[in-house]
Amino acid sequence: MTTQTATPPTTRAAVPAAARRAAAVLGPPARRTVLLSLLCFAVMCAIGMQGWLSVSLGGFDLGIFDQGVRGYAHFGLPVSTLKYYHHEFPPGFSLLGDHFSPVLALLAPLYWIWDDPRSLIIGQALLFALGVPLIRRIAAHSFAAAEPRTARRAADLAGLVYALGWPLLVASRVGFHEVAFAVPLTLLMLERGLARRYGTVVLAAVLLCCTKEDLGLLVGAYGLVLLLRTRRTGDRAGRLTGLGLLLGGPVASAVAIKWLIPAMGGEPGYYWNYKALGDDGGQAVTHLLHNPFLLVQTAFDQPLKPLLLLWLFGTVFLLPLRSATVLCLLPLLAERILSSNPNHWSIARHYDSMLWPVLLTASLEVLGRLSGTGRPERTRRRARLLGLGTVGVALVAAVPIGLLQLAVPSSWEPRASEAALVRAASLIPDGASVEADNQIAPRLTARTDVVLVDGTPRGREYVLTRSDKRSFPFKTDKEQADRIQLLLAHGYRQLWAEDGVVLLHREGDQPIPGEHVPGPGSKPVQDEVPSDVGHNLFKG
Repeated sequence: MTTQTATPPTTRAAVPAAARRAAAVLGPPARRTVLLSLLCFAVMCAIGMQGWLSVSLGGFDLGIFDQGVRGYAHFGLPVSTLKYYHHEFPPGFSLLGDHFSPVLALLAPLYWIWDDPRSLIIGQALLFALGVPLIRRIAAHSFAAAEPRTARRAADLAGLVYALGWPLLVASRVGFHEVAFAVPLTLLMLERGLARRYGTVVLAAVLLCCTKEDLGLLVGAYGLVLLLRTRRTGDRAGRLTGLGLLLGGPVASAVAIKWLIPAMGGEPGYYWNYKALGDDGGQAVTHLLHNPFLLVQTAFDQPLKPLLLLWLFGTVFLLPLRSATVLCLLPLLAERILSSNPNHWSIARHYDSMLWPVLLTASLEVLGRLSGTGRPERTRRRARLLGLGTVGVALVAAVPIGLLQLAVPSSWEPRASEAALVRAASLIPDGASVEADNQIAPRLTARTDVVLVDGTPRGREYVLTRSDKRSFPFKTDKEQADRIQLLLAHGYRQLWAEDGVVLLHREGDQPIPGEHVPGPGSKPVQDEVPSDVGHNLFKG
């Protein structure tokens, strides 16, 4: 791995010169930035809206974030009944006790305009689109030493590849997550680092630490990158910034996990998914000191783990491995390949969108370095072929992963079971207390007091569930059918049934066996991952 950078020598005089070269690349075709940004927004928004119309976006996680951001919009804490009832968190729990993501409060104004879960779909598409001008500027910095025509072409293609990037398509397809902020903020931090505008680098780093508790590790890794790149230069501000990020990022993560999350009703070790290493962080360190090979063994103990690495780096022809920026990936990748949770091993969820800015930036830095006018023509030709190959693979991958589905009319319509859920939900009055199937929960969050129908009866007025199609978090559809029979035998009456969907109403106060509502002292639980998860790289 080399620690060279594609930017000019680090002097204060070089900064305006680099800025002028970037402006020369990006200035005249600024309309391309606008068009590519609009393309990114339109595609990501369309994929999200398609998920809404087909009733494929669930309470986990769109409904959870909808309840949380609605709390911010009403100047309160981000409380989600969907989350804390199902996982048995005690009263007083807010989403800040799940993941430390106060940055979500910035989305509250969207709910003042339109109080609807689809505001989050629009907001996420806007945030992803903000990355287009940033990735184009990163390309301009990286190709500053190349011919102007090559630099302009690189900026345009980088913008296109980012705008239609398969990780963004996947993240949009599975609903809304806090990574919507992580993507543009990571790009901002990387771009401002290349421009040596360290004040904005620090601001972006602080916001990343407020996006998710583990992103402080990414910030710390970028601090190491800055230290490596400025160690032999006169860029004292860069070295100080790098040192600050290297120390401050991990400290911010530790503070959030150890103190801030518990203060909001969460548990410090709730997301510890590394049982192969130890029962907690302390045990993991002890075990690794005694047996360092345990790290390698855990990283490759499942077939999907090396396949994930092969996909991530192979689709960009291993280019990021030649840039120091790739170090930023290590904490986030380690979280996934060392995890015992199969949900972390595929590309079918939103996790890769946080890696996408780093993969693209590192690739552009390498290609830009190889394309400099001082390089032999043979090297520059190889760089062009690698660049075009990367563009081709990225765009081809985007077709089956997301773009093709937009052109299939049936993908915009719900199946019979999901359509029946929508019809049944319309029969539930505003303000009612409801236990709802995961797929319909987001359509009830704005007008009812809704929790997830799961393995524990909650005694709500209405229960909307299915009997013949497995729905999260049940392991089998038989469990759902048994739940319906239990409720019918203990005070509930069937109001409506169609295509396996059943709407029940509670008629009295007859106790229900197993009925429970989380109270003080409740011990949070995690879901058991179904046995069919973790066997397909492209399926969650």
